[in-house]
This record gives sequence, C-alpha cells and structure tokens, in this order.
Amino acid sequence: MNNKSQEDNRFLSGFVAIIGRPNVGKSTLINQIIGQKIAIMSDKPQTTRNKIHGVYTKDNAQIVFLDTPGIHKPTSRLGDYMIKAADNALSEVDAILFLIDASEGLGGGDRFIIEKLKKTETPVVLVLNKIDKIHPEALLPLIAQYKDLYDFAQIVPVSALQGNNVQVLLDQLTDYLEEGPQYYPSDQVTDHPEQFVCAELIREKILHLTREEIPHSIAVEIEQMKVQDNGVVQIGAVIYVERDSQKGIVIGKQGALLKEVGKQARLDIERLLGSRTFLELWVKVKKDWRNRESVLKNLGFRNDL
Repeated sequence: MNNKSQEDNRFLSGFVAIIGRPNVGKSTLINQIIGQKIAIMSDKPQTTRNKIHGVYTKDNAQIVFLDTPGIHKPTSRLGDYMIKAADNALSEVDAILFLIDASEGLGGGDRFIIEKLKKTETPVVLVLNKIDKIHPEALLPLIAQYKDLYDFAQIVPVSALQGNNVQVLLDQLTDYLEEGPQYYPSDQVTDHPEQFVCAELIREKILHLTREEIPHSIAVEIEQMKVQDNGVVQIGAVIYVERDSQKGIVIGKQGALLKEVGKQARLDIERLLGSRTFLELWVKVKKDWRNRESVLKNLGFRNDL
C-alpha cells in the first residue's frame, strides 16, 4: 500500500471550542453543523450556561465541538461558573473558533477575548458570522481590523443561520485534527443526556416568551422522564425562579404563558426524541439560586472547574 492510500485510510479526530461574546450566534452555528437543535438559541445574552458538546462525524473524521458560554463580566456565582467553563475550553482543544458578529463590528468585548487568546498557543480561526446582514464591501475592512490585533490561523466568513460557507469552515477545520479514535458513534450528535437537552429546550421557550429580569433567573430541572407502555414519553419538569413575582410572570394570566411554553417545548422535544410526549411543568421559587452553591451543584453546575 502506498503512502497516499495510507493517508486516505486515516481517521482524524479532535476537539474544537467555539468562543465569542454573548449573542454572536455560537449556538446557531453548532446546531447548523450538527443538523439539529442541541444548543438553545435566543436573542438574550448569556443563553448558554454549560459547555455543549456537539459531535460532527463524516467518513474519515470526527470533530467534537464545545459551545462555550459567552465571555462576559460575571455578576453571580453562576456567572463565575460560566466564565470558568469558557476559559477552560481554550486549554482542552485542538483549535478555537472565535466567532464575531460581523453586523456589529469590532467592540470592546472582542478586544477582551483577543487578549485571552494571546495567552494560548492553540490555533485560532476567526469566524465572521451574520455576513447575510452586511454589505459584501464592508467585509474586507472588518477583516483588516481583526488581523491588526491577532495573527489568526484562518479567517472564514459565514452565515450560521442560513448555512452559508459552513461546510467550507468544516473542511478547513480538518487541518487541525490528528489521527485518532472515533470518540462517539456516527449517529450520536451530543454527549449530553436527553434530559439535559429537554430541560434546555424548555428554558429556550421561556427566554423567547418572557422579558426583563426573567431570563437570567430561570433554571429548569427534569424530575421525571419515562416511557409509558403506549410508547408516549412522560416528562415532568420544574422551572425554578428566584422571586415570587417571577413565578407569576412565568405562569401568566390563568396559566396562559406556562401553557404556551409547554406547547412549544413539547414540539421540539418530540422532534428530538422521535416519540409522542406528555409534558408537565411546575414553577417553584428558589430564592437567589444563582448564588447558592448547593443549588448550582444539583442543577449540574460544577464549581471545581
């Protein structure tokens, strides 16, 4: 067998972190890559709280993506956790995707992240997202601004929402992979259990349907998930808020908002599970849960990162 044939038979694998300011489209990109929703999307900043492991597999390669929480100034213990999760991702991977919102341009948040990137030797690919929102002539000057601040390994403009240039990005990422094992089966798209993804889908609907202080005060826990004899998946979930007034907002007038949350979440969960679903939701108050270590631990947030 010649060297060319040996190279063709190699299996490449590795880990790639997606970082960027809040609300630049990290979750949208990972969902586009995977081909289904595993990370929730919202126009509210700091939507992602955990490192979402998305798995992209093709014939000769597998890329495990870490969709990190948006890098921001923390204001609670939960915020501290999110920043640690994002920072630790930089040291665990073979390449870093630095995602920016091309429609907003270079800002202080991007400069802050670039300073963090200067402390790592991991290759960094600059991904200019939301190019569908800007005039093509604005792209080159924007790229020049970022190149003046950091020596990026590659620069790729994309539209995560529309899928433009995403395959080009994936093809280029294989340059940073090494010969290695297939970490996950070909049909597995995330390492998170179904309960986690279901809880996130419920939280996403609350983010879409509420406003003001509610989004950051919400946590969702799946208390029960079982398959009934008729094949229907029965799910019981608790929505935690921090104050009594927030409980009333989430429930809504005569329970209307909570009912709509359940309706929208159930449709997404049924698509995820491929089964009919019976979803029950309850709203409970946990005072100041974002600053309580015991509650954060129970909800899956580790403080030993």
